[in-house]
Amino acid sequence: MSRGQGVRKKISVEKTADLDSFSSDVVDEVRELFSKVTTYSKPASGEWCMPDPNEAFSQEPEQYSSLQALKASLNEVKNQLSDKNLEVWHQHTSFTNRAGKIIAHVRAAANAEICTQAWCKFYEILGTFGLIPDRALQCGEFNSVHLCEAPGAFVASLNHYLKSNSLYCDWTWVANTLNPYHEANDSGTMITDDRLIANTLPWWFFGSDDTGDIMLQKHLLELQAFTANMRSVDLVTADGSFDCQGNPDEQEALVAPLHYCEAVTALLLLGPGGSFVLKMFTLYEHSSVCLLYLLNCCFRAVHVFKPGTSKAGNSEVYVVCLDYCAKDALRPLLSKMIRNFGPDITRRGALFPRQLIPESFLRQHEEVCGYFHRLQVQTIAENLRLFRGASAQERQRIGLLRDCAVQFYMQRFQVQHLHRSRWLSRNAVPGCSAGGKLAGHRKQAGSFNERKELQSLAWTERLDRACVGRARPGDAGERLRAGRASRGLQHGCLLNEALEQSGSLKGSGDPPVPRPVPPCSSCRVLTPDSLLSEVCGLLDGPHGQGVPCLWVGSPSVLSGLPQREELRVEFSPQPPLPAAGRATLHDAEPRYQRELLACVLRSLHGLQPGGCLVLPLLSALTRFTAGLVLVLHHCFRSVTFRCPASTDALGAVAVLLCTDYRRPPSGRLLDFLRDMQGLVSGPPGPSGPRQVLQFVPMEVLLQGALPDFLWTMNTTITRHRLHLLVQAEQSAAMATP
Repeated sequence: MSRGQGVRKKISVEKTADLDSFSSDVVDEVRELFSKVTTYSKPASGEWCMPDPNEAFSQEPEQYSSLQALKASLNEVKNQLSDKNLEVWHQHTSFTNRAGKIIAHVRAAANAEICTQAWCKFYEILGTFGLIPDRALQCGEFNSVHLCEAPGAFVASLNHYLKSNSLYCDWTWVANTLNPYHEANDSGTMITDDRLIANTLPWWFFGSDDTGDIMLQKHLLELQAFTANMRSVDLVTADGSFDCQGNPDEQEALVAPLHYCEAVTALLLLGPGGSFVLKMFTLYEHSSVCLLYLLNCCFRAVHVFKPGTSKAGNSEVYVVCLDYCAKDALRPLLSKMIRNFGPDITRRGALFPRQLIPESFLRQHEEVCGYFHRLQVQTIAENLRLFRGASAQERQRIGLLRDCAVQFYMQRFQVQHLHRSRWLSRNAVPGCSAGGKLAGHRKQAGSFNERKELQSLAWTERLDRACVGRARPGDAGERLRAGRASRGLQHGCLLNEALEQSGSLKGSGDPPVPRPVPPCSSCRVLTPDSLLSEVCGLLDGPHGQGVPCLWVGSPSVLSGLPQREELRVEFSPQPPLPAAGRATLHDAEPRYQRELLACVLRSLHGLQPGGCLVLPLLSALTRFTAGLVLVLHHCFRSVTFRCPASTDALGAVAVLLCTDYRRPPSGRLLDFLRDMQGLVSGPPGPSGPRQVLQFVPMEVLLQGALPDFLWTMNTTITRHRLHLLVQAEQSAAMATP
């Protein structure tokens, strides 16, 4: 018996001592919960063979009537949930979920790193199937690639599995995900939990454009080069999905391009004998039929598995493919699939025409779909029945099933404690996610029907809906302050939409025209005089002569103010506001960034040691501006911010106050900034102005007190701008006859 076979046998053994306290019918139901698997059986005739590459993408996709009937049936059942409040329904299904107690128990008993539902699902997959090839254990080298992996639960689960089961091997892993630090990535499509990412950045692949989008062809080829140092890739996992809350009936079709790209990536990277785990949903569409058929042609065994720790009422399944055995035969077809790689794959035609799919495969595939359809419909029907009212006996039995599932899971998969010193990320990075989610993680709320209605409302109406019951009606300032602050900007997306819809901004290329904002009794706005007083208060110790203070802005700002003995104020031009309609991230506009960099350079070059700097700032929502703030932190004894300041109603309402300038000991920092200035000031490229996304490593930006400083400042700026926009909207509404 090989070592790998021995490990699999060890994990499949069930200890029943702790299960004796439960009745046999409870244990049997829990056992069924962890046995939701079907396996394709290849005919001995060999008719399941690799399709002709010339036939690929030659015809439009077709629908299979039997599979579409299952889809219609399932959607009819799911539509009964459309009027259910999501939070209330989620609370109900969390209780009825037989595996609902497992995550918390594993987190406590096994000290599992990033112990999420994904962690438990993958540990279950590892304990059910032999994903780790025997040859990898025999040669002592194991390599894995994890696609769409944020926040990293699969990697952490695999690490726990290898180390707690004493599978000693040289394990190398690479992970890919949408870069949570890239400003252009949509926050609605990303997992923003960066606990593991921040500590293991060298292992994460984001591609040459730094987005991490695995659906770009260039990233596919770059990832192949990124993993070239691996002897062979033994395992690829793909756990990607999209937010389909807006159109749940078409989840499978919406996610199909991602599944295609994930599968092509795995088939390109995997070595002979490797394993592939792909998360899918329903398998009714022609695209899924083609993909499952291809995987059956490429792997010795293909299983469709619903982990017990996956919520039984959803459509999620995992396609587990073992022993990649057709890499050479696949090459011609794979080359064509790579040429058609991308998010628009559905417009290129069907992967295979229907006539190339054997009837024997279709029959098995229909049985697979029917099996998981029945399980899901039964669960939804039971949840609906219990939602209308569950008896005390039913609630008691559910409690017993949940307790039994914990014992069953721990024993079947032999989950053991792992010391923190053996985690992938031993130290938490200050400023990163804590407790499993960022404080500002977007959460779906209300029923499906209510969320659809919200999409048709103006941003002001949605703000009213979000804050109902928290403050007095019509009090915009109180409504905004009542909202919970968040890392990554609680109100950022709403602010972007408000700026786009507000009459305060004109078309692209036109200068911003601020709408008059009425006085606000709830705001204490800092005047130039009060800002100078703030600077004086920040000075360290007595100063016999006036401290040089560089004020970035117009000299007219301080006209008529009394002179201060403590300060000698000089002026420097302020960077212009970004052109309207070009950038909703405010500090992301290329011209503004160039001018801000030039302003910082002038200030650092002209200031005398001990001097002060007053710098208006739009925000620090980009890594570029965050890097400049870090530079200022290194060059001044103290850097703080004040907001709101009376600079421009919808412009730079925040001001950085930097005191006690300390010229860098060497000229390297200023030389570097000047070199960067030369790069961004060069001629524009084919797609527009040249722009630096990042010049300070993320590992450095995430250290120390800087993340909390930026979070606090950005949140304050964003909430105040929303407040001003609400005031402007209310003023305009009152003025309209």
